[in-house]
Amino acid sequence: MQRIRLRYTKRGRLRFTSHRDFQRAFERALRRAEVPMAYSAGFTPHPKVSYANAAPTGTGSEAEYLEIGLSAPRDPATLRELLDASMPDGLDITDAVEARTSGLADRLQASVWELRLDQVEPEAARAAVAAFEAAETVEVQRRTKNGMRTFDARAAVVSLEVADPSDEPGDRPSARPCAILRLVVRHETPAVRPDDVLSGLRVVADLAPPVPAAVTRLAQGPFDDETGTVTDPLAPDREAVEAAPSEGAPHAAAQATTAVGPA
Repeated sequence: MQRIRLRYTKRGRLRFTSHRDFQRAFERALRRAEVPMAYSAGFTPHPKVSYANAAPTGTGSEAEYLEIGLSAPRDPATLRELLDASMPDGLDITDAVEARTSGLADRLQASVWELRLDQVEPEAARAAVAAFEAAETVEVQRRTKNGMRTFDARAAVVSLEVADPSDEPGDRPSARPCAILRLVVRHETPAVRPDDVLSGLRVVADLAPPVPAAVTRLAQGPFDDETGTVTDPLAPDREAVEAAPSEGAPHAAAQATTAVGPA
């Protein structure tokens, strides 16, 4: 069975799709693209698709990951193009690589988030960020299925800063103030989400944006302690593919020899 790892996005209005909505759209795309999926055994076989650390509903993302199992080998680049063409605009398949290593989920150690706070003055955001980073702990509450839970939103935050609007891509409104926060957070237990950090800013500095923040995950992957950056989780697979010939190459060569016959 060949395993392919894919990176996909949630953009625009499709950031509001739930994980289940994405699953349905992706399974339809698999059928449209005629992908030779491998299936689980048992009375109710289902396609072998594994999702890793999906972003919450309502947040955009440039870095979501999943893995599929195929019953027949396919070229990852061609497969990516076929699947991307079969997905709705905004749910885009942006990368594909053959899985040659284990532990993709374990590599997703941290995320980089962008939080856009419309109608918030950048100076007010800087003051709140400084208070948050100066605090040893920032206790916030979140409602869970087991009731309200109190936990520290500070420990998992590696860095939090107010980005320079001139460094941000795309058009930004100039008539109203807008603060752009850049957040790097480790994936720990309990998981600290961007809205928990916003709650923490309200706790330490009474920063309460008048409109909901637009949140986008820019990256997720291994965390480099030396540089403080989040790196590409698919890089080990790419390196393994480059270091070794494709598993399908000998089979393809044998088929070619059989078709042509001896000289």
